[in-house]
Amino acid sequence: MVATLGAMVEMTPEIHGLPMARSCPFHPPDALGPLREQAPLSRLIFPDGHRGWLVTSHALAREVLADNRFSNRNEYRRWPIERARVTSRHMPTLPGMFSRLDPPEYTRYRRLLAGQFTVRRMAMLEPRITEIANACLDEMMRVGPPSDFLSAFAVPIPSAMICELLGVPLEDREAFLQRSNVLVDMKTTTIDSARAWAYLYDYISKLIVAKRARPGDDLLSGLTESDLTDEELTGVGVTLLVAGLESTASMIALGLYALLEHPDQLAVLLGDMDGLDNAIEELVRHQTIFHMGPFRGALEDVVLAGQHISRGEVVLVSLPAANRDPERFDDPDRMDLRRKTTGHLGFGHGVHQCPGQHLARAELRIGYSVLFQRLPGLRVAAPRERIEMRHDMGVWGVKSLPVEWDV
Repeated sequence: MVATLGAMVEMTPEIHGLPMARSCPFHPPDALGPLREQAPLSRLIFPDGHRGWLVTSHALAREVLADNRFSNRNEYRRWPIERARVTSRHMPTLPGMFSRLDPPEYTRYRRLLAGQFTVRRMAMLEPRITEIANACLDEMMRVGPPSDFLSAFAVPIPSAMICELLGVPLEDREAFLQRSNVLVDMKTTTIDSARAWAYLYDYISKLIVAKRARPGDDLLSGLTESDLTDEELTGVGVTLLVAGLESTASMIALGLYALLEHPDQLAVLLGDMDGLDNAIEELVRHQTIFHMGPFRGALEDVVLAGQHISRGEVVLVSLPAANRDPERFDDPDRMDLRRKTTGHLGFGHGVHQCPGQHLARAELRIGYSVLFQRLPGLRVAAPRERIEMRHDMGVWGVKSLPVEWDV
């Protein structure tokens, strides 16, 4: 038995830092595929020296994300690459930061949010999403090509919607967007990060006071009727704001870039816009934007895939690798908008699956529908080598995307 365990340890690859090098912006880091085939659970040595684990298969990713023996708390969060600032793993989860909590604490928040992020409520927002998308295109067409699609279209839609959902005045969106970008930029210094958090917390806390005095028809006003304290409501608001701005904007822009660089698939979509819902699921799978997590910490000793994970060890789940697992998806590296893409992990899995996924889907579907109806001949206005990618950001995507169209 001892000899067998020793052989297993020797066979387990040991990776120093999460592989990040990509030969193509539309595919995960090159090393992840071979690693998944060799050992879907591998030793990962974090930059701070912690000996953790890396999960690269779809089955193991689902298993870890659904197992309550693995914690999502902030104390277990370690960055897998070198960065300018270090988010301390010793920092406790702040009140209201529900995305960094475990059940039963997390369940309390999730239940309250479920009543706010209903499919019905998201459907009621669709006319407003359409209005914002058309307004963005009006301005793009007024100015004329070329245009940076990220700043002109992909960012304004989710930023406007999350601010309206929270009841944040329109004139404050730009300030929120700037602070959000600071928080997800890997090059941000500790001081700048602290200032961004302080600004957001101060603003939301004052907004909560205003909502209690004069509630409106928005999410924060609805939550003031719950048993959440002002401190907890502030944490909820900041969490939703940062998550709602960054991820959807990146997905809208990266998804368009992928479509324009895969003309055969763009032709499939334009030939059958009724299949847009399914196409979005395939885009979310194929272009997985969460490329450095999620993280989980073992609350006790766990045996996973024949390996002994000790209490306190951190497990990083690679969603891009899991979403390209050939054991789950046929020919997974090929974008196929006709594929019935079910079971992907683009919105996570388990109790922490993205609570805003219905809104994100609506923004993607309406944004692309309006875009392709009104901008014929839409195309990338720069060679691929000039499109800068977000290697140094927490969410994968483009830093800008110049586009042009027929006028």
